[in-house]
Amino acid sequence: MPWSDRLAAVEPFRVMRLLEAAQAREAAGHDVIHLEIGEPDFPTPSAVIEAGQQALAAGHTRYTPACGLPALRQAIAGHYRRWHGVDLDPARVIVTPGASGALLLASQLLVQRGDRVLMADPTYPCNRHFMALAEATLDTVAVGPESGWQLDAELVARHWRQETRLAMLATPSNPTGHMLSAEALTQVGAVVAAHGGDLLVDEIYQGLCYDQPPVSAVECVPDAFVINSFSKYFGMTGWRLGWLVVPGAAVEPLTRLAQNVFLAPPTLAQHAALAAFTPACLDELERRRAELHRRRDALLGALARLGLAPSQPPQGAFYVWLDVSAHTDDSQAFCRQLLEEENVAITPGVDFAVRGGECHVRIAFTTDVARLEEAVSRLERFLARRGRQ
Repeated sequence: MPWSDRLAAVEPFRVMRLLEAAQAREAAGHDVIHLEIGEPDFPTPSAVIEAGQQALAAGHTRYTPACGLPALRQAIAGHYRRWHGVDLDPARVIVTPGASGALLLASQLLVQRGDRVLMADPTYPCNRHFMALAEATLDTVAVGPESGWQLDAELVARHWRQETRLAMLATPSNPTGHMLSAEALTQVGAVVAAHGGDLLVDEIYQGLCYDQPPVSAVECVPDAFVINSFSKYFGMTGWRLGWLVVPGAAVEPLTRLAQNVFLAPPTLAQHAALAAFTPACLDELERRRAELHRRRDALLGALARLGLAPSQPPQGAFYVWLDVSAHTDDSQAFCRQLLEEENVAITPGVDFAVRGGECHVRIAFTTDVARLEEAVSRLERFLARRGRQ
């Protein structure tokens, strides 16, 4: 039977096939170094696990309000006060099943058939796909070193059309790890407001910044819609919990959507997440951020020895977006062969970029320094063989 036409806009996430192949090689006894998936090797912080266990023992297994536990919404608002100096009304915080739940709500509220959405290229593919499922038209704007790998105010102004309804940013971004400053966010917000549009900002890597303090659009664009998550900085990937900060006027329609789309966020995860904001847990998370910083610097140093280090190092997240055009114009084949010949799993750029993905790969520095250096040694051996062919 024919499926819905809207599925044609959703491409497969190629890295998942590569992960399956890597896991199959591991099962066959090969020593695979995983640098493909956006999930560090740290476990969920013990304070969060203990809070989840206590909630389960206390019988907290029933539905919560559709927009989340009031205590958790208050805790998230307090987080913005401590980190960003923003006095945020907890009613503007909507807790969701993962950042994907937040993106689903935002896309359904903000765009419809005939609307156009501006988005950087490269970007996380689900950002494109959710907008396409809402039947909006995507205008992907190629970004590079000249704009700091971000969709800046000049690019937004240049590419805005009469039908454009929304501009979506990601800072720090996946796959490049680059950030927008408070000044840049303010400038983009001003351009979007001047055109009567809305601004949606993906900040799920926002706590993982290495060269400057974290910046949130909540600080400088008061009417922005801001997505965040407990997955990356807080180490709760499998708990599936995120949130959306929205203007006050959007709370009621988004509550209606949440009630109908997912009823409520996962109860156990919400109770566990309350412990993520305790001082001891935040200290642990900062130690992990420092370790990721160390891994980033070690990986960049190793890549520099091969002449592959990017001209602009990633400022956040845990990825390096690598130009391999000197070695291939088929990133999928390149990644597949690297896995088969050297047991190193990295992600083909075509997962993220509409243009130029064939000549880029993404490396996640989500394992320890020794393994990262071993991975680069294997990559060096792989490139040397290709050079002799």
